[in-house]
Amino acid sequence: MTTFLSPGKTIGILGGGQLGRMMALAARAMGYRIAVLEAKADSPTAQIADVTVEAPYDDRKAAEKLAEHCDVLTYEFENIDSNTASFLEETMYLPQGSNLLYTTQHRLREKQAIQNAGVDVSPYRAVHSLQSLETALQDLGYPAVLKTCQGGYDGKGQVVIKEEAEAEACFREVSSNTDDLVLESWIPFEKEISVIVTRSTTGDISTFPVGENIHKNNILHQTIVPAAISSITEQKALEKAYNIAEKLELVGTLAVEMFVVDEETVYVNELAPRPHNSGHYTIEACETSQFEQHIRAVCGWPLGSTELLKPVVMTNILGQDVPFVMDNLKEFGIGHVHFYGKQEAKTGRKMGHWTVLATTKSEAIEKTNNVWNAKTSQS
Repeated sequence: MTTFLSPGKTIGILGGGQLGRMMALAARAMGYRIAVLEAKADSPTAQIADVTVEAPYDDRKAAEKLAEHCDVLTYEFENIDSNTASFLEETMYLPQGSNLLYTTQHRLREKQAIQNAGVDVSPYRAVHSLQSLETALQDLGYPAVLKTCQGGYDGKGQVVIKEEAEAEACFREVSSNTDDLVLESWIPFEKEISVIVTRSTTGDISTFPVGENIHKNNILHQTIVPAAISSITEQKALEKAYNIAEKLELVGTLAVEMFVVDEETVYVNELAPRPHNSGHYTIEACETSQFEQHIRAVCGWPLGSTELLKPVVMTNILGQDVPFVMDNLKEFGIGHVHFYGKQEAKTGRKMGHWTVLATTKSEAIEKTNNVWNAKTSQS
């Protein structure tokens, strides 16, 4: 059933991080009130919410309390307890449902769902013991990536096995808290790209322009749009995202991360069932941002245009980058600086992002590098 949520109603958000904050800012511009469930005090989302429920995500009573304030519910990251989401789905309006959470919280379930959509993933094997790891390595060869099936992000919960002698130590490292693992073939990719796709409660689907992602220390450093890929690869990437959204009966926003091996071969690496770091560029560079599009989707509005207004480079600001940015705000003024309201600037922690637009992509890259690379000379 399609439900239109009129302005003035309250949107509940499970999770109080920066994605929830940017969702809330978009929702406020559309006339909505905000409630949030978050375990930590003074979270980025809570700072701009009307109602805050401070409790763990699996606290049933807290979930019931949140439900009292909300007309519709959404979530800002996929590690929300799926049982809590399932309970809320039964007691209030959660248009995204709990099934997609359940699927994307587990790498093996996720890979199977992607394959069921007719989309290629890198070869993989389930691993539950050192013996099964050794068998999987014989099948897939070296190097290969061993990952936990649940949890883990920004490179956490995974390790690259380069040769047979490393297998046991790598297994011990990754299996310290779980024996539910997956081994993936190492993909010699040319580029990492991502597509943000949105599907509304009406079934309408839209995709944002393909982003080219550059990582440093397993953390996203920059997203560049348009991506430096052929029109054939671009079309393949958009089609894969569309097919996954349709097959999974997505409601809301989904980030589809991919490896480009060559023009003929594109593998889907991971899914994230919510707005994504690689889509932050859309706030200034697209006619509709990924956050507004998400709110439109879950509230039953028509989806907005995703047209790219200008080429763009988005750069993450991590904890160790904050002093440099603050000391050079005049130079960073050529773009748009966003900070997320986090109190402690830890190394590797995403504290904000910086977006630079220009007439051409090469100009956007040059303008970004001229400012950002000065950090190296000052350190």
